[in-house]
Amino acid sequence: MPSFKVEISDVFPCELERAFKTPMLCDITKVHTGFLFMPKVTHCLDDENWGKIAGSRRVFMAKTFTFKGGEALLDTVIDRQENQHWKIQVNQVQVFTFGIHTFIGEWITTPIDAHTTQVRYQYTLEAKSGLLYPFQWFTAKVLWKIYMRRVMNNIRQLAITKSPYSFD
Repeated sequence: MPSFKVEISDVFPCELERAFKTPMLCDITKVHTGFLFMPKVTHCLDDENWGKIAGSRRVFMAKTFTFKGGEALLDTVIDRQENQHWKIQVNQVQVFTFGIHTFIGEWITTPIDAHTTQVRYQYTLEAKSGLLYPFQWFTAKVLWKIYMRRVMNNIRQLAITKSPYSFD
């Protein structure tokens, strides 16, 4: 079963707590805005425990040329170390991904000073089989990395502007 690890990093000009909480607790529709065949998020359901370990949410996405629209995946918080680390698992993926079925995401924050935070954002993508390996590799190492950068830029902007959280 092939897996692919992708990582990016950036420095956010904001407090550690904002850099840590914003990606998971803000309005997901302002973060996951779509890219190519990756549809934008429209809303979530069953998210009462989101942000807590083992909390999950059903994520719904817009229609694209590769996705009919509707329920797209399940997000689950695997780990949360306050102001340090988030780990989530994305599975039950209904979006076209060349057989990639699970995404394990991590958001790691390290304070540089009172108003500056180092952020590392990484994903491990797991595929069902290697039959489509060249497409899976391209999706993970090129398309997903571009998408992650777009997501990180959205999160950065929300953190800097102190956008309200949707969850505690």
